[in-house]
Amino acid sequence: MIRKIVNLVIFVPLGIVLIVLSVANRQEVRLALNPFRPEDSLLSLSAPFFVFIFLALIFGMVIGSLATWFAQSKYRKRARNEKLAAVRWRSEADKQKNRAEEIAGQTLPQLGAK
Repeated sequence: MIRKIVNLVIFVPLGIVLIVLSVANRQEVRLALNPFRPEDSLLSLSAPFFVFIFLALIFGMVIGSLATWFAQSKYRKRARNEKLAAVRWRSEADKQKNRAEEIAGQTLPQLGAK
């Protein structure tokens, strides 16, 4: 319930800001990718300005996500290694438990015979 309220408090105003930004920046602009001949239409792109703003936002989010993912790789590797060690220790504990039960099962009938 709290998560839904937080989502509403964050995403509704964010959506309103993005819509207002889109409406305010509808004019057509040209992005020239050729620095030596900016008038070259082969290497230029025309679109409303808000499209470029959203593309920059999306590109920044992707780059930031990748940077975070690569920065956290050492922690994921450590977690994998610790998980494997935990599985090994668990299987060793199960073997020892089974062995102890076998030994206890063999010694109990001998104690009752006395």
